[in-house]
Amino acid sequence: MSMSSRTRRIIELLLQSDQELTAAHIAEEIQVSSRTVHRELATVEDFLQKHGVELLKKSGSGIRLHGDESALARLAQLVAVSEGVEFSPEERQLYVLCLLLESDEPIKLYALAHELKVTVPTISSDLDELDGFVYKFGTVLTRRRGYGVELSGSEEQLRNMIRHLIRWRIDDTELIASREKQPAHPLDRQLFELAGKSEMEAVETILWSWEEAWAGGLSENSYTELLIRLSIALRRIQAGKAMEAHQTAEQESSFVSHREPDAVYLTGLLSERMRLALSSAESAYISRLLRSAQAEDLSLLPADDLALTDKVRSLIHGVQVAMGVDYGSDRSLREGLFFHMKDALPRLNDGHHIRNPLLDQIKKDYAALFGIVRQAADRVLSGIEVPDEEIGFLVMHFGASLERLKQLRRDVRAILVCSSGIGSSKLLQIRMQKELPQIQIVGRVSWYEALRTEKDKYDLIISTVDLPLEPGQYMKVSPLLMESEVERLRSFVQSVLNRKRTETFIPERQGLPEVPAFEQLLSLKTTLDEMVSLMAQFKVIRLGELSGELPLILHEACRYEETRGVLTDASLVAERLVQREQSGSQIIPGTEVALFHTRSGEITRSSLSLYRLETPLTVTTVPPARLSQFLLMLAPRTLPREILEVLSEISAMLLDADMIDLLEAGEEAEIRNYITVHLKRFFNTKMEASEIQ
Repeated sequence: MSMSSRTRRIIELLLQSDQELTAAHIAEEIQVSSRTVHRELATVEDFLQKHGVELLKKSGSGIRLHGDESALARLAQLVAVSEGVEFSPEERQLYVLCLLLESDEPIKLYALAHELKVTVPTISSDLDELDGFVYKFGTVLTRRRGYGVELSGSEEQLRNMIRHLIRWRIDDTELIASREKQPAHPLDRQLFELAGKSEMEAVETILWSWEEAWAGGLSENSYTELLIRLSIALRRIQAGKAMEAHQTAEQESSFVSHREPDAVYLTGLLSERMRLALSSAESAYISRLLRSAQAEDLSLLPADDLALTDKVRSLIHGVQVAMGVDYGSDRSLREGLFFHMKDALPRLNDGHHIRNPLLDQIKKDYAALFGIVRQAADRVLSGIEVPDEEIGFLVMHFGASLERLKQLRRDVRAILVCSSGIGSSKLLQIRMQKELPQIQIVGRVSWYEALRTEKDKYDLIISTVDLPLEPGQYMKVSPLLMESEVERLRSFVQSVLNRKRTETFIPERQGLPEVPAFEQLLSLKTTLDEMVSLMAQFKVIRLGELSGELPLILHEACRYEETRGVLTDASLVAERLVQREQSGSQIIPGTEVALFHTRSGEITRSSLSLYRLETPLTVTTVPPARLSQFLLMLAPRTLPREILEVLSEISAMLLDADMIDLLEAGEEAEIRNYITVHLKRFFNTKMEASEIQ
């Protein structure tokens, strides 16, 4: 069970005292009102009961703790802020924000200084630094003599700030996967509290029920984001910090009547199982969270930020030239770096650094590579201060690619669960291939997929994070797989092999090794079929004189696609394309070519077309851009991973100068042939990769 800072301070005072303390005395010590102390005592008592300690109240005398020595000692460990922990200025400022976010009244400067064991002037300086930061979220930091310090803003703004603080400091998988274990650092404990960690398992169960009722579900990223934001919301609601009702009764009635059925069902599940009466304002907020999660999944291409894709390619090229290794042919490396940098760059631009617990080991094992990646990153990301922790994560991606070896035949099937992203899981896979070639890695899965994977699909789970499973059901290791872990894993694998040998005589298991090969064959067929279909139906279309407005041009293009049988509602698909463009320009930097794309239930099959404008259009971006032609890439709402890979591969080609030249002036047959040759190489690489598994 988590506790607030105020609860902890009250328990600390009671632990330190050998006699009863009055509410007035406690209030004076922690710089709050006596009324606040009385209100907090209910929470204190609830916390103490769960840890075998009583809160004795004596009328006219005060309150004190009662329990055996071992229980009191355990309690002291739970509430203690680690004396050996030193806060950096940034950590101290984030900790102050956490205290302000959880407080329901102003906090005195003295109380903040006492909490962090620094001087009042130091806290004042920290608050000066925080002024600009909180402004970015639309919130205000109020400081008045005799009043204290208060963070104010709409509840939605404050919840959004909490989510960003968590993202900057803690890996999402670390937050979700850890169950009973509390973080060692006081700042991380505060963030776990604000994240609603104690409610997260219950929310996860509710989301599972919701997904079962609404087929299709969400992607891992969208699911994770929704889970954390819902947990934050429920924690705030339970603390009495509810969404404000700004709508009129008529507007609220209209909202209720127009809500999506899946949002209504999710809100009902949360209300029923968490035993909370959710207001219409809270219901509207939950619906917005769900709509945002679903809208994120409508993006057709995972790597649709072409400017970032260009940075990734430049980084890979720089390391490739320095080391003489053909990193450019490793598509998995490109994807892994893209997704890592997509999250890292906004954080670095805001001056926030994430921890990398593996940094020392990475520097030791990959000293030369670390220096090369550092030089390449400084060149590609000029103007951004990239700390060693981030370079370490980039090195893990390159290290996984560098150590890729041809796999041997394996007898034990394993799935990997990693917290640090694609790079760490691949690095762990490569280490295992070298040390334990009898293990066949049948999949790298997310923290929540591990629990849902059917048990007949694997023999063991290997994870870099704690999982809510019995210890004998999985093996926890570090991404770098230390020697001691190799020995433990080897023993674990041997026990699995022994069990499999006794099961060899069971007829039902004799055919199992053939299943993965057949699935690989089906995957290759899906990929090849998609390539052939896209190229066979690829067209170059010239749009005549229009009004010069982008929405009208996109509608005209969608109307044409409707006549080809690609989609059923041109207006709705065009509207989605316009909304996507408004959230960020799709024009390729330095060109007059754009890539417009979406997926939707109104689209019946994937399609790729090039539209050329008779009259170039000036698009109101910053700075304004000129548009002469655009690729239109469409796909159904639900489609296999293989098709997404093909479409993503085509989008990556848009950074090739030859491809741009062809799009601007080439004939239809030339463009089709160029894309086909590239896709053929991609298919051959994919086929070779399947042969060594």
